[in-house]
Amino acid sequence: MTIDRIRTELAFYQDKFTTLAYRYDGTLAGSEELETAIDRYSDFITNAENRSLWDRLERDSSDELHRLAAGLRRSSAQCVAIMEKYRALKLLEGDAERTDYFQNIETCIEQEFGSFRVAADSRVVLIGSGSFPMTPLFIAKRTGASVVGIDIDEEAVELGRKVIDRLGPGLNIRLLGGSAEHHPDELRKATHLIFSSTVSEKYELLDRLHALTDRHVVVAMRYGDRLKSLFNYPMREVDGRKWRLAETVWRPEHVFDIALYRRA
Repeated sequence: MTIDRIRTELAFYQDKFTTLAYRYDGTLAGSEELETAIDRYSDFITNAENRSLWDRLERDSSDELHRLAAGLRRSSAQCVAIMEKYRALKLLEGDAERTDYFQNIETCIEQEFGSFRVAADSRVVLIGSGSFPMTPLFIAKRTGASVVGIDIDEEAVELGRKVIDRLGPGLNIRLLGGSAEHHPDELRKATHLIFSSTVSEKYELLDRLHALTDRHVVVAMRYGDRLKSLFNYPMREVDGRKWRLAETVWRPEHVFDIALYRRA
C-alpha cells in the first residue's frame, strides 16, 4: 500500500462509518455491513506496513489530515458502540457469533492491568462499559471480583444488563447509567479503574476523578497512538501532582494499548 492509498482508504472509512452510524435504527438492519467494515478497519489499524506508512504521512501532516483523523476517531467510536448493540441484540435473539474485532478486544482483557493483578477481593469500575460488557464478564468470571460498569448511554446500559443476565447470572456485576462522577461511592471503593479507549474526554475525567478515588487505586487507560489513534483516543500528559504513569502494556497486534496510572 502507498501513502496515497492510505489517504484514499481513510476517506473511504470516514464516509462508510458516517453513513452506517446514521442508518442505525435500533434493529439489526445493517449489522452485517457494519461488522464487516469494523473488522476490516481493525485489520487496517494493526497492519505493520500501514503503521510505517502512517508515520511517514504524519511527518508531512496537514490540517486536513488532522481533521480526517479526528473525524475517524469520532465516527469509528460511534460505530463500535452501535456494533456492540448489534451483538447484544443478536445474543438476545439466540445468535452468539463473534466478530474479529470482538476477538481482538477479548484477548486484550487478559493483560489489562499488567503486573497489577485483579483478585477476588478487588473492586473494578469500568467507565464506558457499552452494550456488550465483555470486560465485566471476563473479569468477574476469571477472578470473582466485584465489577461495576458505567455508561452515559441508557440504551447501552439496558442492553448490557440483559446480556449479563444471559451470560453471567450470579456474577457480581452491576451496570449503572450516567457519568462516573454521579457515582462517587463506587469510585471511592474501587481498587481498579478502567477507561474505555473510545471515551473522548477520558483524560479530563481522570483529572476530575482524582479527588474521588482511593490513594491505592490502579487506573487502566485504554488508548491508541500513531496509527491506532484513528481508532482510539490517544495518550495525553497527566497532572504529575495527581497521577503518575506506572506501566504501559503495548501490544502491536491489538487495536488499543494500555497505560497504567497510580495516584502521585
